[in-house]
Amino acid sequence: MINLRIKEWAVWKAMVLVLLATACGNSDTPADTPTSGNITISIDESFQPIMDSQVYTFETIYKYAKLNPQYKSEGAVIQDLLNDSTRVAVLSRELRPEEKAVFDQRKIIPRTVKIAIDAVALIVHKDNPDTLLTMSEVQGIFSGQVTSWSDLSPENKINGLTIVFDNNNSSTARFVKDSIISNQPLPKNTYASNSHEALIDYVSKNENSVGVIGVNWISDFDDTTAVRFMEKIKVVGISSEPEPASTDSYFQPYQAYIAQGTYPLRRYLYIISTEGRTGLGTGFASFIAGDKGQRIFLKSGLVPATMPVRIIGLQR
Repeated sequence: MINLRIKEWAVWKAMVLVLLATACGNSDTPADTPTSGNITISIDESFQPIMDSQVYTFETIYKYAKLNPQYKSEGAVIQDLLNDSTRVAVLSRELRPEEKAVFDQRKIIPRTVKIAIDAVALIVHKDNPDTLLTMSEVQGIFSGQVTSWSDLSPENKINGLTIVFDNNNSSTARFVKDSIISNQPLPKNTYASNSHEALIDYVSKNENSVGVIGVNWISDFDDTTAVRFMEKIKVVGISSEPEPASTDSYFQPYQAYIAQGTYPLRRYLYIISTEGRTGLGTGFASFIAGDKGQRIFLKSGLVPATMPVRIIGLQR
Protein backbone atom coordinates (compact mmCIF):
# COMPACT_ATOMS: atom_id res chain seq x y z
CA MET A 1 0.00 0.00 0.00
CA ILE A 2 2.80 2.37 0.92
CA ASN A 3 4.63 1.63 -2.33
CA LEU A 4 1.41 2.32 -4.28
CA ARG A 5 0.98 5.72 -2.60
CA ILE A 6 4.61 6.56 -3.28
CA LYS A 7 4.08 5.72 -6.95
CA GLU A 8 0.90 7.85 -7.07
CA TRP A 9 2.76 10.77 -5.51
CA ALA A 10 5.58 10.38 -8.04
CA VAL A 11 3.09 10.39 -10.93
CA TRP A 12 1.27 13.47 -9.56
CA LYS A 13 4.57 15.29 -9.04
CA ALA A 14 5.64 14.47 -12.58
CA MET A 15 2.35 15.85 -13.96
CA VAL A 16 2.79 19.11 -12.04
CA LEU A 17 6.31 19.51 -13.39
CA VAL A 18 5.06 18.93 -16.93
CA LEU A 19 2.35 21.58 -16.52
CA LEU A 20 4.82 24.09 -15.11
CA ALA A 21 7.25 23.41 -17.91
CA THR A 22 4.48 23.83 -20.47
CA ALA A 23 3.41 27.14 -18.94
CA CYS A 24 6.98 28.41 -18.97
CA GLY A 25 7.49 27.20 -22.49
CA ASN A 26 4.44 29.16 -23.67
CA SER A 27 5.52 32.47 -22.16
CA ASP A 28 6.01 33.88 -25.66
CA THR A 29 2.51 32.91 -26.80
CA PRO A 30 0.50 35.98 -27.95
CA ALA A 31 -1.72 37.37 -25.21
CA ASP A 32 -4.60 37.77 -27.66
CA THR A 33 -5.94 36.53 -30.98
CA PRO A 34 -8.15 38.27 -33.57
CA THR A 35 -11.23 37.21 -31.59
CA SER A 36 -10.04 36.93 -27.99
CA GLY A 37 -7.97 38.77 -25.41
CA ASN A 38 -8.00 42.22 -23.85
CA ILE A 39 -6.80 45.46 -25.48
CA THR A 40 -7.21 49.21 -25.07
CA ILE A 41 -8.29 51.29 -28.07
CA SER A 42 -7.95 55.08 -28.23
CA ILE A 43 -10.89 56.67 -30.04
CA ASP A 44 -11.66 60.23 -31.07
CA GLU A 45 -14.47 61.20 -28.70
CA SER A 46 -16.52 62.75 -31.50
CA PHE A 47 -17.25 59.18 -32.64
CA GLN A 48 -18.30 57.78 -29.28
CA PRO A 49 -21.94 56.89 -30.14
CA ILE A 50 -21.11 54.86 -33.23
CA MET A 51 -18.00 53.26 -31.74
CA ASP A 52 -19.93 52.23 -28.63
CA SER A 53 -22.21 50.29 -30.99
CA GLN A 54 -19.26 48.69 -32.80
CA VAL A 55 -17.55 47.64 -29.56
CA TYR A 56 -20.78 46.25 -28.06
CA THR A 57 -21.57 44.20 -31.17
CA PHE A 58 -18.02 42.82 -31.46
CA GLU A 59 -17.93 41.75 -27.82
CA THR A 60 -21.40 40.19 -28.14
CA ILE A 61 -20.27 38.05 -31.06
CA TYR A 62 -16.85 37.18 -29.63
CA LYS A 63 -17.38 36.28 -25.98
CA TYR A 64 -13.68 36.04 -25.13
CA ALA A 65 -12.81 39.48 -26.52
CA LYS A 66 -12.62 42.50 -24.21
CA LEU A 67 -12.15 45.92 -25.78
CA ASN A 68 -11.43 48.90 -23.54
CA PRO A 69 -12.34 52.02 -25.55
CA GLN A 70 -10.75 55.23 -24.29
CA TYR A 71 -12.53 58.29 -25.74
CA LYS A 72 -10.25 61.30 -25.99
CA SER A 73 -9.55 64.40 -28.04
CA GLU A 74 -7.88 63.86 -31.39
CA GLY A 75 -4.58 65.21 -30.12
CA ALA A 76 -4.60 62.85 -27.13
CA VAL A 77 -5.37 59.85 -29.37
CA ILE A 78 -2.40 60.69 -31.60
CA GLN A 79 -0.16 60.94 -28.54
CA ASP A 80 -1.34 57.53 -27.35
CA LEU A 81 -0.25 56.04 -30.68
CA LEU A 82 3.10 57.82 -30.69
CA ASN A 83 4.04 56.88 -27.11
CA ASP A 84 2.81 53.29 -27.57
CA SER A 85 0.05 53.61 -24.96
CA THR A 86 -2.23 52.04 -27.55
CA ARG A 87 -1.69 50.19 -30.80
CA VAL A 88 -5.14 50.74 -32.25
CA ALA A 89 -6.83 54.11 -32.77
CA VAL A 90 -9.90 55.53 -34.50
CA LEU A 91 -9.45 58.99 -36.02
CA SER A 92 -10.84 61.35 -38.64
CA ARG A 93 -7.48 61.78 -40.36
CA GLU A 94 -4.48 59.76 -41.46
CA LEU A 95 -1.06 60.05 -39.87
CA ARG A 96 1.06 63.00 -40.97
CA PRO A 97 4.59 62.49 -42.38
CA GLU A 98 6.28 63.55 -39.12
CA GLU A 99 4.09 61.08 -37.20
CA LYS A 100 4.87 58.24 -39.62
CA ALA A 101 8.57 59.05 -39.15
CA VAL A 102 8.26 58.10 -35.46
CA PHE A 103 7.11 54.62 -36.46
CA ASP A 104 9.74 54.40 -39.20
CA GLN A 105 12.39 54.76 -36.49
CA ARG A 106 10.82 51.82 -34.63
CA LYS A 107 10.58 49.84 -37.89
CA ILE A 108 6.80 49.69 -37.54
CA ILE A 109 4.44 50.13 -40.48
CA PRO A 110 1.05 51.52 -39.31
CA ARG A 111 -1.90 50.03 -41.16
CA THR A 112 -4.63 52.56 -41.96
CA VAL A 113 -8.09 51.53 -43.16
CA LYS A 114 -10.85 53.93 -44.21
CA ILE A 115 -14.01 52.69 -42.50
CA ALA A 116 -16.68 55.36 -43.03
CA ILE A 117 -17.55 58.83 -44.30
CA ASP A 118 -18.58 61.18 -41.53
CA ALA A 119 -19.60 64.83 -41.46
CA VAL A 120 -19.30 67.86 -39.20
CA ALA A 121 -22.64 69.45 -38.29
CA LEU A 122 -23.38 73.02 -37.25
CA ILE A 123 -26.14 73.38 -34.66
CA VAL A 124 -27.97 76.47 -33.41
CA HIS A 125 -30.59 77.44 -30.83
CA LYS A 126 -34.18 76.48 -31.64
CA ASP A 127 -35.23 80.15 -31.74
CA ASN A 128 -32.55 81.16 -34.23
CA PRO A 129 -34.18 81.91 -37.61
CA ASP A 130 -30.90 81.56 -39.52
CA THR A 131 -30.66 77.83 -40.23
CA LEU A 132 -29.47 78.11 -43.85
CA LEU A 133 -25.90 79.25 -44.53
CA THR A 134 -23.69 79.37 -47.60
CA MET A 135 -20.10 78.14 -47.37
CA SER A 136 -18.90 81.74 -47.72
CA GLU A 137 -21.02 82.68 -44.68
CA VAL A 138 -19.65 79.69 -42.77
CA GLN A 139 -16.12 80.83 -43.62
CA GLY A 140 -17.02 84.33 -42.44
CA ILE A 141 -18.18 82.98 -39.08
CA PHE A 142 -15.05 80.90 -38.42
CA SER A 143 -12.63 83.52 -39.72
CA GLY A 144 -14.07 86.18 -37.40
CA GLN A 145 -15.46 88.38 -40.18
CA VAL A 146 -19.00 87.64 -38.98
CA THR A 147 -19.36 88.47 -35.29
CA SER A 148 -23.13 88.82 -34.96
CA TRP A 149 -26.15 87.08 -36.45
CA SER A 150 -27.35 90.46 -37.69
CA ASP A 151 -24.27 90.53 -39.97
CA LEU A 152 -25.83 87.64 -41.84
CA SER A 153 -29.43 88.82 -41.76
CA PRO A 154 -30.68 92.26 -40.66
CA GLU A 155 -33.98 90.62 -39.68
CA ASN A 156 -32.21 88.45 -37.12
CA LYS A 157 -32.49 90.26 -33.77
CA ILE A 158 -30.06 87.98 -31.92
CA ASN A 159 -27.07 90.03 -30.78
CA GLY A 160 -23.54 88.65 -30.98
CA LEU A 161 -22.34 85.21 -32.06
CA THR A 162 -20.49 82.57 -30.04
CA ILE A 163 -18.73 79.55 -31.56
CA VAL A 164 -18.61 76.42 -29.39
CA PHE A 165 -16.49 73.27 -29.82
CA ASP A 166 -16.41 70.16 -27.67
CA ASN A 167 -12.82 70.94 -26.59
CA ASN A 168 -9.75 72.91 -27.66
CA ASN A 169 -7.91 69.90 -29.09
CA SER A 170 -10.84 68.30 -30.88
CA SER A 171 -10.96 66.89 -34.39
CA THR A 172 -13.86 69.19 -35.27
CA ALA A 173 -11.79 72.27 -34.38
CA ARG A 174 -8.89 70.90 -36.44
CA PHE A 175 -11.27 70.18 -39.34
CA VAL A 176 -12.60 73.75 -39.30
CA LYS A 177 -9.08 75.19 -39.32
CA ASP A 178 -7.82 72.81 -42.02
CA SER A 179 -10.81 72.67 -44.33
CA ILE A 180 -12.72 75.93 -43.86
CA ILE A 181 -10.35 78.75 -42.91
CA SER A 182 -7.05 77.48 -44.39
CA ASN A 183 -5.21 77.02 -41.08
CA GLN A 184 -5.95 80.53 -39.87
CA PRO A 185 -6.48 80.98 -36.10
CA LEU A 186 -10.01 80.74 -34.78
CA PRO A 187 -11.61 84.05 -33.69
CA LYS A 188 -11.77 85.34 -30.12
CA ASN A 189 -15.47 84.52 -29.82
CA THR A 190 -14.62 80.78 -29.85
CA TYR A 191 -15.10 78.67 -26.74
CA ALA A 192 -14.72 75.03 -25.73
CA SER A 193 -17.11 72.98 -23.62
CA ASN A 194 -16.22 69.91 -21.58
CA SER A 195 -18.05 67.34 -23.70
CA HIS A 196 -20.45 66.90 -26.59
CA GLU A 197 -23.36 66.69 -24.17
CA ALA A 198 -22.27 69.98 -22.59
CA LEU A 199 -21.91 71.53 -26.05
CA ILE A 200 -25.47 70.62 -27.03
CA ASP A 201 -26.76 71.80 -23.67
CA TYR A 202 -24.95 75.14 -24.08
CA VAL A 203 -26.37 75.73 -27.56
CA SER A 204 -29.87 74.85 -26.36
CA LYS A 205 -29.63 77.56 -23.67
CA ASN A 206 -27.79 80.34 -25.55
CA GLU A 207 -29.55 81.67 -28.61
CA ASN A 208 -26.50 83.47 -30.05
CA SER A 209 -24.35 80.30 -30.19
CA VAL A 210 -23.36 77.99 -33.04
CA GLY A 211 -22.02 74.56 -32.09
CA VAL A 212 -19.67 72.34 -34.09
CA ILE A 213 -20.24 68.61 -33.57
CA GLY A 214 -19.63 65.24 -35.19
CA VAL A 215 -22.82 64.23 -37.01
CA ASN A 216 -23.02 60.75 -35.44
CA TRP A 217 -24.15 62.40 -32.17
CA ILE A 218 -27.41 63.39 -33.88
CA SER A 219 -27.76 61.08 -36.90
CA ASP A 220 -29.12 57.83 -35.45
CA PHE A 221 -32.86 58.32 -35.08
CA ASP A 222 -33.20 54.92 -33.37
CA ASP A 223 -30.95 56.21 -30.58
CA THR A 224 -33.03 57.84 -27.83
CA THR A 225 -30.07 60.03 -26.85
CA ALA A 226 -29.75 61.43 -30.38
CA VAL A 227 -33.50 62.02 -30.55
CA ARG A 228 -33.39 63.87 -27.22
CA PHE A 229 -30.53 66.04 -28.47
CA MET A 230 -32.43 66.90 -31.66
CA GLU A 231 -35.36 68.14 -29.61
CA LYS A 232 -33.10 70.81 -28.09
CA ILE A 233 -31.43 72.33 -31.16
CA LYS A 234 -31.65 72.95 -34.92
CA VAL A 235 -29.21 71.62 -37.52
CA VAL A 236 -27.94 74.11 -40.10
CA GLY A 237 -28.34 73.46 -43.82
CA ILE A 238 -25.32 74.49 -45.91
CA SER A 239 -24.97 75.39 -49.60
CA SER A 240 -21.77 75.35 -51.63
CA GLU A 241 -23.29 77.83 -54.09
CA PRO A 242 -22.30 81.49 -53.58
CA GLU A 243 -25.84 82.68 -54.33
CA PRO A 244 -28.33 79.81 -53.96
CA ALA A 245 -31.42 80.17 -56.13
CA SER A 246 -33.71 78.46 -53.62
CA THR A 247 -33.76 76.52 -50.36
CA ASP A 248 -33.29 73.34 -52.44
CA SER A 249 -29.61 74.31 -52.75
CA TYR A 250 -29.06 73.88 -49.00
CA PHE A 251 -28.29 70.47 -47.53
CA GLN A 252 -28.25 69.13 -44.00
CA PRO A 253 -25.85 66.32 -42.99
CA TYR A 254 -28.23 63.50 -43.81
CA GLN A 255 -26.76 60.19 -44.95
CA ALA A 256 -27.83 60.53 -48.60
CA TYR A 257 -26.37 64.03 -48.91
CA ILE A 258 -23.12 62.91 -47.29
CA ALA A 259 -22.93 59.98 -49.74
CA GLN A 260 -23.65 62.18 -52.76
CA GLY A 261 -21.16 64.82 -51.66
CA THR A 262 -23.76 67.59 -51.73
CA TYR A 263 -23.27 68.30 -48.02
CA PRO A 264 -19.90 70.09 -48.01
CA LEU A 265 -18.53 69.45 -44.49
CA ARG A 266 -17.58 65.81 -45.00
CA ARG A 267 -14.65 63.94 -43.50
CA TYR A 268 -13.38 60.35 -43.46
CA LEU A 269 -13.11 57.98 -40.53
CA TYR A 270 -10.06 55.71 -40.19
CA ILE A 271 -8.88 52.90 -37.94
CA ILE A 272 -5.09 52.80 -37.50
CA SER A 273 -3.23 49.75 -36.16
CA THR A 274 0.44 49.51 -35.21
CA GLU A 275 0.21 45.89 -34.08
CA GLY A 276 3.20 43.87 -35.22
CA ARG A 277 1.13 40.72 -35.49
CA THR A 278 -2.43 39.57 -36.06
CA GLY A 279 -3.96 40.28 -32.65
CA LEU A 280 -7.27 41.43 -31.26
CA GLY A 281 -6.80 44.96 -32.63
CA THR A 282 -6.41 43.58 -36.13
CA GLY A 283 -9.49 41.42 -35.61
CA PHE A 284 -11.54 44.43 -34.51
CA ALA A 285 -10.31 46.48 -37.49
CA SER A 286 -11.30 43.65 -39.84
CA PHE A 287 -14.73 43.46 -38.19
CA ILE A 288 -15.38 47.19 -38.63
CA ALA A 289 -14.26 47.13 -42.26
CA GLY A 290 -16.29 43.99 -42.92
CA ASP A 291 -19.97 43.44 -43.61
CA LYS A 292 -21.29 43.57 -40.03
CA GLY A 293 -19.30 46.65 -39.06
CA GLN A 294 -20.24 48.49 -42.25
CA ARG A 295 -23.92 47.78 -41.66
CA ILE A 296 -23.64 49.35 -38.20
CA PHE A 297 -22.29 52.54 -39.83
CA LEU A 298 -25.15 52.42 -42.33
CA LYS A 299 -27.77 52.13 -39.60
CA SER A 300 -26.26 54.95 -37.57
CA GLY A 301 -26.60 57.52 -40.36
CA LEU A 302 -22.96 57.57 -41.48
CA VAL A 303 -21.81 56.38 -44.89
CA PRO A 304 -19.97 53.03 -44.94
CA ALA A 305 -16.63 53.06 -46.74
CA THR A 306 -17.20 49.80 -48.64
CA MET A 307 -20.97 49.32 -48.76
CA PRO A 308 -23.09 51.24 -51.28
CA VAL A 309 -25.83 53.46 -49.90
CA ARG A 310 -29.18 53.14 -51.63
CA ILE A 311 -30.50 56.59 -52.55
CA ILE A 312 -34.15 56.85 -53.60
CA GLY A 313 -35.42 59.89 -55.46
CA LEU A 314 -38.96 61.03 -54.65
CA GLN A 315 -41.02 63.23 -56.95
CA ARG A 316 -42.83 66.14 -55.36
